[in-house]
Parts: sequence; structure tokens; C-alpha cells
Amino acid sequence: MTTTLRPTEPLQLADDGTRSRRYQVCVNSRPVGAVHLATSPELGPAFAKIHALRIEEADRGRGRGTVAALAAEEVARGWGCRQIEVTVPGDAPRALGLTRALGYVLRNRAMEKDLDGTVPALPPGSAERPMNRAEYEVWDRTGRQEYAEDWVKRGLPESEARTKADRDFGRALPQGPDTDGARLTVLEHEGVPVGELWLGHRDERAFVYDVAVREAHRGHGHGRTLMLLAEGQAAAAGFRRLALNVFAGNLPAERLYESLGYAVTEAHLYKDLL
Repeated sequence: MTTTLRPTEPLQLADDGTRSRRYQVCVNSRPVGAVHLATSPELGPAFAKIHALRIEEADRGRGRGTVAALAAEEVARGWGCRQIEVTVPGDAPRALGLTRALGYVLRNRAMEKDLDGTVPALPPGSAERPMNRAEYEVWDRTGRQEYAEDWVKRGLPESEARTKADRDFGRALPQGPDTDGARLTVLEHEGVPVGELWLGHRDERAFVYDVAVREAHRGHGHGRTLMLLAEGQAAAAGFRRLALNVFAGNLPAERLYESLGYAVTEAHLYKDLL
């Protein structure tokens, strides 16, 4: 039996250069599923993403999804893409296993936690205060650099990573520390600044954009305190869910979030197209 992709629409070309096309997954011309492939509007035409890949239940377990994913990669190569990405739901271990078997590498995970409205008390000696303008300038410069480096470590070329860092920070903080809905906080312990928290919101969820303990103060539980602070700020603002992103390989952060009750909602993986 032969598994192929059959286009169900003409190739879509957007004004920003993005390509997109939907296909039926067919076995000997019989439809058994669907796949949607597109290039990234943020990273550019050299980066593709499988937005959806579905195989009908009766045809699962026969390698149809594997062949469809490989066929999508060939289409992306034909578009001139050098990298492809896929997002897997957190509750789909078989899909995660499939993507890894195909050579995809985990880049980052999205995690969330339900909030019960409680504002946790901070440990004795710990206190929060707003980030001042001078601190913001240093934090912004350092944060963009570290964010770009994180993406370079996970397969993004340096020029694209720096562009992405400037774009993402610019979109999320268009007015800097005065951006509506953004909250930039310094955590102090015994009067000494030990870390920073950037809390905002996405899709009716509070979102931790960045949480960092200053290097000289790591290993003393301040990361946990910053996360408790994030939960308290989110609850006080009326949010009932708190979300965040963690890059793969950041084991201390992953263990902290898991210990605080965060669950993986999505896994984002990528593969270089040689």
C-alpha cells in the first residue's frame, strides 16, 4: 500500500511571504487523514511547521502518520526550508514518541497550573518591589541577549535568534516597564536584590515571561519564591491559570515547576532538513 499526500487547496501565499497548504493523507487514493503545512511568519520562509497531522482512528498504528510526516518534510524541502517544527499535546505520548523517532529534537515545553485564588505568603526576609528604570535598562539588554542565546542553542541561526529576541521583547513590552498589563518585579531578600520576575498575560491566562535568580544568589530557594510571587500576583489580578515556557535541558527549572504542580500542555520539537 502507498501512503501519499493529496493537496486539498492551492498553495496559499500571504503578503508576508508565508506559504501554507492543506493535504489529505491517502492510502492507495483512499483518504485516511489530513495534514497542514506552513512556513513561519516570524522566522521566515526557511522555517516550516506541521500545524496539524491527523490520522483516522481506524488507520492508526500502521505507520500512516510516520509516512505522512516524512512526506510533509519533503514538501518543506521543496519550498527551500532548512528546518521544520511540530507541536505535540502534552497528553499525547505516542505522538511525542513518533516525532522523536523521526529525529525531532525537543526545543521547549509549555506548562500550566490552575490557581485557586490564594495569594501565597513570601518566606521571611523576602519582599517584592517594582523594577526601576535603571534596572530595567540592564535587565532588558541582558534578557534579550540570553533569550537569543537560548534559541541559538536549540537550532536557530544567530541572526534569526537576535531578530526574534528583539521582536518578541518589543511586542510584549512596547512601552517598556510602562506597558499595560505587564508587571516587572524585583525580589529582595534581607534588602538585597536577588532576582526578577516578568509577569504578563496571554489568552486569558497569566503568563510568566521571565523569571531569573541572580547568579550570586542561586541555590537558596529564591526561584521558588519568585514563582510563588508570580502565583500571588496572578491570583490577585483575577487569573485562574498561570502558564509559562521552559526550554529543554533546563533541569532545575523543570524540576521546580513540576514540584509546584505545573503540567506540560504542549511540547515543541524541531528537525533540521538536510
